[in-house]
Amino acid sequence: MPTTSHFAVVHTTTRGLNPNLVLTTNRVETSLFTKDPSLTNTILNMKLSQFKFKLPEEKIAQYPAPHRDESRMMVLHRQTGDIEHLMFKDILTFFDEKDVFVFNDTKVFPARLYGNKEKTGARIEVFLLRELNQELRLWDVLVDPARKIRIGNKLYFGEDNSIVAEVIDNTTSRGRTLRFLYDGDHDEFKKSLYALGEAPIPRFVGRESEPEDLERFQCIFAKNEGAVTAPTAGLHFSREMMKRLEIKGIDMAFVTLHCGLGCFRNTDVEDLTKHKMDSEQMFVNEECCRIVNQAKDEGHKIVAIGTTVQRALEASCSTDMRIKEFEGWTNKFIFPPYDFHVADAMLANFHLPYSTLLMLTAAFGGYEQTMHAYDEALKQDYRFGPFGDAFLIVD
Repeated sequence: MPTTSHFAVVHTTTRGLNPNLVLTTNRVETSLFTKDPSLTNTILNMKLSQFKFKLPEEKIAQYPAPHRDESRMMVLHRQTGDIEHLMFKDILTFFDEKDVFVFNDTKVFPARLYGNKEKTGARIEVFLLRELNQELRLWDVLVDPARKIRIGNKLYFGEDNSIVAEVIDNTTSRGRTLRFLYDGDHDEFKKSLYALGEAPIPRFVGRESEPEDLERFQCIFAKNEGAVTAPTAGLHFSREMMKRLEIKGIDMAFVTLHCGLGCFRNTDVEDLTKHKMDSEQMFVNEECCRIVNQAKDEGHKIVAIGTTVQRALEASCSTDMRIKEFEGWTNKFIFPPYDFHVADAMLANFHLPYSTLLMLTAAFGGYEQTMHAYDEALKQDYRFGPFGDAFLIVD
């Protein structure tokens, strides 16, 4: 863990006031003194513009590696700043028996639908966010284009218009509440609805969804349905890799955090303290707490597989630095500087500029070291985005 140093500038006024300015920096960020004259702003109040970098479109992976565990992997050593260029299959060389890998077992559902508006027949994209009421078939959705989708309008889905939805509320500029009109039980309705849906791969990937994405944009250990995007660090794990973890004696624990669209939404305020994350549903059960807390007590490493796992662990961490059972919603936003309490290492993908995913990664790896690693990743032709290569941060 990078060491933290503090110093104070004290000025006593003629009125006897004693205003103290305390600046905090990490050892690995001391070069900021020479690189950036606005030291106070850099250390105390990270700005959105500090997470800007030029990412050519061709660096964003449109497709995953042919096999899940065949991605490249950059390794950043936090204590030294050293970087290694390896393959994801090499990840086990950094961990020992009784270390714990923590995964997010949320399951992505086919959230992107296309329907037609009544009368005009205009094609409308409907992005399912979450089910609000099972009995009434109410869903929170985004529509595009949204300008002429008003309360009372009906939308038709399927070649034979087998599913009809009525707009009953406007929630945001693009947000609507739909009531699906469907005869049949809930399981039959969900099956019919999902049969019309596509894998919700992000638009910035630069292509349309394909049938294979329903399998490749899903972690093999996915269990609890509710995500509209995958926890992408987990996509690298194949069944063979999970077996190798087991053989080496590495323990596995699972949290559930249903990833929402906010994962990939750009931050739009320069002052990061004013950014509000979307709330996402989260569950941390007793078994996960037992595995993680016992490992920490015994001095073993905790490895967060992805930024969503980091957020879940930190959101469930109590004042005694132990994680507790949690069932509810979280909008925890982590950006530098931040003192992590649970994980000793983290696996991530290479994320896009301005994203909250990049900010959390920089908080864990150290801002300057992480941005240097990203610069190196661009030079070395690493693949960015949810289908891209892996980025492992260790001590």
